[in-house]
Amino acid sequence: MSWYLPRPRPRFITVPRINSTRCTRRWESTALHFYQNRQLELYASKEAKRLTLRQLVRIIVFLELTVCKIWTQVFFGRSMTEARLITSANYVRTELPVRIAHRLRDLQALPYIVVTQEGVAKVYELYWSAFEKFRRYPVVNTLEENARFCEFLRQILDEHASVIPNLYLGLSLSSPYLLPDQLDSFMRRMLTSRISRRVLAEHHLALSEGYSDGTGSDAREPHVGIISTALDVEASIRKCRDLLRSRPYYGSSPHQWPEVIADGHLDTKFPYIREHLEYIVFEILKNSMDATCRHHASSTRLPEIAITIAEGVNDVGIRVSDQGGGLSLEDHPVNSSGDLFSFSHVRNATRLEHSRLGALRTVVGKREGLRATVSEQVARWKLNSDEKDHVEAVDQRIGVGLPMSHIFSTYFGGSLELVSLDGWGTDAYLRLPKLGTTSKVSRSDTNA
Repeated sequence: MSWYLPRPRPRFITVPRINSTRCTRRWESTALHFYQNRQLELYASKEAKRLTLRQLVRIIVFLELTVCKIWTQVFFGRSMTEARLITSANYVRTELPVRIAHRLRDLQALPYIVVTQEGVAKVYELYWSAFEKFRRYPVVNTLEENARFCEFLRQILDEHASVIPNLYLGLSLSSPYLLPDQLDSFMRRMLTSRISRRVLAEHHLALSEGYSDGTGSDAREPHVGIISTALDVEASIRKCRDLLRSRPYYGSSPHQWPEVIADGHLDTKFPYIREHLEYIVFEILKNSMDATCRHHASSTRLPEIAITIAEGVNDVGIRVSDQGGGLSLEDHPVNSSGDLFSFSHVRNATRLEHSRLGALRTVVGKREGLRATVSEQVARWKLNSDEKDHVEAVDQRIGVGLPMSHIFSTYFGGSLELVSLDGWGTDAYLRLPKLGTTSKVSRSDTNA
């Protein structure tokens, strides 16, 4: 049995019946260029250049142009000059439409019944609009033109803030029509590619701001663009702990949130993207704290959560151990810890829960969207601190945290594993490669 529907012929367009006239018009316009476009074919035929953490932080990044068999220098980093900044701008300008074109092709390859699902059409239109804007954007030649290009990048980033919730909503509704491996593979490619594009854009924005301000690096934390070259792991863990413990608490335990104790190699510092590391730690620790409170709701004392930092020769490891009862709950049995990273309802039944779909629609309808960052969650808590109904973060209710953490951790060749002792607790093992010890990059980024 096949769930794939035949693609419409160029002269005949099938317009799905959607409740609003506005959606119908949008689908008519989308379908007109959905399968036929020479420019898209041209860009999708190009291979996206591999992006590694080492390349981002090095002063000179060599990018192999396999078609011409030559090497082109693209400059990033501490020794930033006007010429290097302009070269960086044009690299981002030409690389992003290639990556977007690959994702448009992925969307076009979906079964037609998936394409018509709520949320998927919105993502397609956002990608198509960004593709057209990037491919038509003129060459950047001066610092003034780079300033305008940076403003253009910020606008695109803001417009795409709704991509994650729309993707989650559309593919959750499409879960019955896709095999689990097919759905998970598609979502990993889409979200990994999104990370790669944002890394490129935000790295250039940070380099431009540093050059404009005349400060290539903060004395308190040396950095190159968005890369912290000596990221203090224990300080990031402490920051996440303090933010999570400052959340409003309405549970029954007199101790509110559990204590979090860090041990191991507490002086570990290594080059990494701070926002990525802190998002992963924040989400793991948030789940551990919430599970501990639930499991020990009737106890007079909450057990501590232990975080161990281990610095190896080639990587940095972080273990988070809690006594929150494990991953399997009576109402949400888990066959495998990896199922929590899955987007398929076959592996994770919560994907099709009405409450989760409702929360997704709520986020989709908000202007700020969802960027998968720590700062947006903290801002939401502060905004809703007086409303008990909003204490549980939207990210948690829609199930974004763990899947996104897994994708962030594997993006530069790391890993995230969960080991559950049901009835006792869970150990989360995070491994991140050190800069310079690996050239690995997520496989999805090679065609992102």
